Amino acid sequence: MGHLLDTLEMLLDRGGYVMIPLLILSICSVALIIERICFWITLTGRSHLERLDGLNEALRQGDASRVKGMVENDRSPYGRVILRLVKEGSSDAVAMQAVDSVRSGLDRYMVVLSTIITAAPLLGILGTVIGIIQSFQLLGSQSNLTDPREVAGGIAAALITTAFGLIVALVTLFPYMIFRAQSSHAIGRLETLIASAQIGLPARNTEE
Repeated sequence: MGHLLDTLEMLLDRGGYVMIPLLILSICSVALIIERICFWITLTGRSHLERLDGLNEALRQGDASRVKGMVENDRSPYGRVILRLVKEGSSDAVAMQAVDSVRSGLDRYMVVLSTIITAAPLLGILGTVIGIIQSFQLLGSQSNLTDPREVAGGIAAALITTAFGLIVALVTLFPYMIFRAQSSHAIGRLETLIASAQIGLPARNTEE
């Protein structure tokens, strides 16, 4: 713990005040990535996908009672959409409204992660520019510069913010793209379930 605090103190000392929002962004990024990983692991586990296959088969067969039993206590986006179709009908209007109601959960925090990807490098560049300006002010204020390494050291320290900003953006970018792909896959699975419901459930209702 003491080593971590020393590292943070060193970063703040060399990178300046711009390191504070960068550190906040990095903490937010890690927290949101962990939350999304837990969400998608739960939603894409093998047992859950096998359950979706069974649900899809029941929908195609038009077994409304079996479908309702499978999704009644299912709080996943798939369960919520199918339960709504069973209760309100499988028309396009109901299906679209049901999908829209769960889309926000699938795309949760994506705007925040996208903002972090964009803002972190810009903050890093801002910190570097501020550091370079301060270094040149030091150079201009001294008529006899005895040690040029002071200026070079200031510029090198200023570049820490750019490096840190790029690291935060890159660490956030790859999970963000994976989460977007998972969201697209989930919407595809929902469309498959809805298509099965529109094939099976109306046919069973007609027979009854």
